Amino acid sequence: MTVEIRPFETLGQFEIDWLQARHHFSFGQYHDPDRMGVGPLRVWNDDRVAPGTGFDPHPHRDMEIITYVRRGAVTHRDNLGNEGRTVAGDVQVMSAGTGIVHGEHNQDDEPLELFQIWIQPRHRGLTPRWAQRAFPSGERAGALVTLASGRSGDDDALPIDQDAALLGATLAAGQSVVHPMAPGRQAYLVAARGRIAVNGQEAQARDGIVVQGEGGITIEALGDAEILLADLP
Repeated sequence: MTVEIRPFETLGQFEIDWLQARHHFSFGQYHDPDRMGVGPLRVWNDDRVAPGTGFDPHPHRDMEIITYVRRGAVTHRDNLGNEGRTVAGDVQVMSAGTGIVHGEHNQDDEPLELFQIWIQPRHRGLTPRWAQRAFPSGERAGALVTLASGRSGDDDALPIDQDAALLGATLAAGQSVVHPMAPGRQAYLVAARGRIAVNGQEAQARDGIVVQGEGGITIEALGDAEILLADLP
């Protein structure tokens, strides 16, 4: 099993007056042929949005878009009539399908910090949909919980159209979890906060970590930590 640490400082950058963004993979004006994605995972953006600002309405199609809120809250509105507010620790999923127009804004007085994760679907031309769900941090204490998934058996997670899953956990310093990797699978892992060790290799908060090969991924919290792991074909 191989573990590749991609330090936060090496990620793509984009900044304007209201947005500070880091791109784990090629996105927008940032292009790195060695960082085009991992399996169907195509985008992992680390965004900080100033109060009272946000992304005005814009279109998407044929993409499964998962938003994980790290701090603050994001308000979603789309042309299908969906509207919702997703707070820190919770998740929303938008299946763009044949096409959807949405806007996302920070309506609070504090900065909004979130991960936007785009996964290519198995099928094109799906009916667009949007959903959100609360995932109390207590339920994720010391254990990986499936947040969004298209794998068989993950009925409690928000659905996506791909043989992939996004899992999350909160770990106290010294705690560890093990995630089994089946043959032919790979993973992309990010600590939303805290230092961690992945199979003995130390990583800082918001570093990207690619894990490939069969076996178990042991994730140890070197301080209090919050982790996300994408299990991918």
